[in-house]
Amino acid sequence: MDQTDYKILAILQEDSSLSVAEVASRVHLSQTPAWRRIQKLEESGVIQRRVALLDPEAIGLGLTVFVEIETGDHSAAWLGEFAALVSAMPEVMDIYRLAGDVDYLLRIAVPGMSDYDAFYKRLVAQVPCKNVTSRFAMERVKSTTAYPLPIANAPRPSPR
Repeated sequence: MDQTDYKILAILQEDSSLSVAEVASRVHLSQTPAWRRIQKLEESGVIQRRVALLDPEAIGLGLTVFVEIETGDHSAAWLGEFAALVSAMPEVMDIYRLAGDVDYLLRIAVPGMSDYDAFYKRLVAQVPCKNVTSRFAMERVKSTTAYPLPIANAPRPSPR
């Protein structure tokens, strides 16, 4: 990837609904070369998909919970079962496997506390865990999906 690819990525991270003509103009290319670069970035998996980012409170999912999971079983079989079960739960937004005293971190989005309680009960009934700790977000100070890219004079993504 070169600087033009990174500039295209920075622009698309900010607003993927822009037309190819607008992206091309911003990186000083004609439309066809810009379109080819975007296609190549999509085909190679650098651009995984283009989505709409929603305001969780506006859609009734105002409670964010970070769930720390410790397991006594670190086998591939346990991880496979855990990943399949937790990935199928629509409230789960992110799953991370961690180094350190906590094995997994989940980010959960739910309407409220009773909804989280129902999620928690389903989770512990389905997934054998050593310990489950919940941390409730009081305020979202910064949230972005834009990765920092190694380019000069790139448009800085606005916080979401």
